[in-house]
Amino acid sequence: MKELEILREKVEAVAAQVFEEKGRSLDYVIGTMIELPRAALTADEIAQVADFFSFGTNDLTQTTLGMSRDDAANFLPAYVGHGIYERDPFASLDIDGVGRLVELGARGGRASNADIKLGICGEHGGDPASIAFCEQVGLDYVSCSPYRVPIARLAAAQAAIRLGKSESAAVRGGAKKAA
Repeated sequence: MKELEILREKVEAVAAQVFEEKGRSLDYVIGTMIELPRAALTADEIAQVADFFSFGTNDLTQTTLGMSRDDAANFLPAYVGHGIYERDPFASLDIDGVGRLVELGARGGRASNADIKLGICGEHGGDPASIAFCEQVGLDYVSCSPYRVPIARLAAAQAAIRLGKSESAAVRGGAKKAA
């Protein structure tokens, strides 16, 4: 929290200076990536100084599982083959581990800041099973590479229908803004 608080003060000071120099302003938001287990566990504190969180699922997966995505390529197929993991956790979110941290972080963030926007960014943002989980825990957006946007929007719409919602975050525009 303190790190983001310090950075927020710096960003706001520079923005104020630029707005004054240019004689105009614009709306902006300040947020952070939640990429480490500790950040997910302390999300309630961080949310006090953030407008949004983006759970960085690539790094959060690596740090939670204690394995490098590059190194895991050597043994992960055997783990999936033996049922240690149902799917490659670097392609489809590990709901029991990483997902619990995302859910805990989202719950804590919203408890401290009801207006906070929450989402994920990483390879998982284009995975239908991961998107369904994000919809289930009430995230506002997923970010994915442009070629995955159609799949992400379809998966989000399907998840919303399964959950009885009239529309999902991705259908409202979250995945449309994917980068």
